Amino acid sequence: MMKKFRQILTLTLSLGFIAVFSALFLLLPAAEESVSERRHLTKSPPLTLSSVANGSFMNGFENYMLDQFPLRDGFRTLKAAANAKVFMQKDNNGLYSVGEHLSKLDFPTDFDSVDHAARRFRYVYDAYLRNSGTKTYLSVIPDKNVFIASPNGYPDKDYKALVERLRNGFPEAKYIDISGLLSADDFYYTDSHWRQERILKVADEIADKMGAERIGQCEKHDTGVSFYGVYYGQAALPHAPESLFYLDNAVIRDLKVYNAETSSDIPVYDLSAAAGRDPYEMFLGGARSIIRITNPNAAKERRLIVFRDSFGSSIAPLLTAGYSEITLVDIRYIAPSALGRLIDFTKADDALFLYSASVINNSETIK
Repeated sequence: MMKKFRQILTLTLSLGFIAVFSALFLLLPAAEESVSERRHLTKSPPLTLSSVANGSFMNGFENYMLDQFPLRDGFRTLKAAANAKVFMQKDNNGLYSVGEHLSKLDFPTDFDSVDHAARRFRYVYDAYLRNSGTKTYLSVIPDKNVFIASPNGYPDKDYKALVERLRNGFPEAKYIDISGLLSADDFYYTDSHWRQERILKVADEIADKMGAERIGQCEKHDTGVSFYGVYYGQAALPHAPESLFYLDNAVIRDLKVYNAETSSDIPVYDLSAAAGRDPYEMFLGGARSIIRITNPNAAKERRLIVFRDSFGSSIAPLLTAGYSEITLVDIRYIAPSALGRLIDFTKADDALFLYSASVINNSETIK
């Protein structure tokens, strides 16, 4: 009798569970995006005879169900916690944690990728810089894996070997080593990027090596935003928010910034973006193909072109004291062959190739 009762109870609870979640799935509106994961969610696929016949409807509907499952974020957190605490998995969705830091595994060293980056840099140099008299520099930003992966038993790319391979492939550029100036705490806990308030020393070193004026003393301002980086949503584990700071002084406050993509002026720091989906985009609007910064208070006419990834957005304002104009170029979003029509390279005094090790190790995005 008791066994039959347990069977009926189990069946009733199971049917109830299915009924509740089916009702939630039908009644709740489909979400368009996951704020925590910073991505658009799958939409319901169109139901047609051809999509059913070729199987695309079922594949699309399966992805739709996975993305629109009721209480999805809660179940993602439960799964991630079980993997970490019960099954003792060292990583979750390719992410791992060391103390307060979350980071993404990035190994092994992809020398083919490094060679591709070197070829693209050399193409830019040969096409626009070699005969222009422009002094050319190269620096590779160590991502925080360099500081927390290997010391804590996680695999990582070989940063030193990566830098050496890139330098050998692009010997025309004078190398600026900034690795000894950084540590794990110079990066956000839940994001890949460095903290602007911690990289003044890096900006000063780069300026010194290029013979440019330092930015000088800066004031630190708190945006008041609770900052959660890109890894926070991907990891699906609870993590305390961080403060988001920015630096300014008289030089930075007077800068004029022009976004060539939109043909519009933009602020150095967009505080409205700080409260958006990707707060790091508050720095010069994030990664854009071409941005031009003008310093009306420069002591002399001197121009710098920075080929960069998103790390360049927060350090560029700290390099402006010694230049009347800085042009930021991201060749992940614009083909180098088009640059000659948009930039006058004959007026450039200095050029800096500044990229993170993670982009160099995954350089298929560099055109």
